Amino acid sequence: MSSTPKSICVYCGSRMGARPAYETAARATGEMLARRGWRLVYGAGDIGLMGTVARAAQGAGGTTFGVIPTHLLQHEVGKRDLSTFVITETMHERKKVMFMNADAVVVLPGGGGSLDEFFEVLTWRQLGLHRKPIILLNTEGYWDKLVGLIDHIIAEGFADATLAGFVSVVGDVAELETAIANSLS
Repeated sequence: MSSTPKSICVYCGSRMGARPAYETAARATGEMLARRGWRLVYGAGDIGLMGTVARAAQGAGGTTFGVIPTHLLQHEVGKRDLSTFVITETMHERKKVMFMNADAVVVLPGGGGSLDEFFEVLTWRQLGLHRKPIILLNTEGYWDKLVGLIDHIIAEGFADATLAGFVSVVGDVAELETAIANSLS
């Protein structure tokens, strides 16, 4: 493994979600990233699961890289005490900066924004534009229907079976840590 510290892009909700397990997993993810010396790259918000992951990483001594568009600074409460805080003009630019500064992508529970980010990096992978690992943290089965949708897309002939192979699905943060470590080695 390279001596250069790795960066992990985490997509997740700007809300906490309905189950306490989501917050617990977000906190454990931030702590794990810091413990491993992996830099957190995320959407720079200080609310919901986004804020939870960042505060946990910071609290455990981790390095954080946040990217937020101007129009969300107030709504997502831009977290300005990060190691690196980048303000972009647009959402598209935000996603590009986050992705370009990461070695792997992790998707925790989230809403439409998290799905948008997930499908964009999945599509880029399908098109051969990158080979970065994409990992879904399937806390309490949150992503089961998404995994089923990907299987449905393949079964209905809209994608090759290779599409499913571009995504790893893990059930907890211990499995996530192993999946990240294995994919980066």
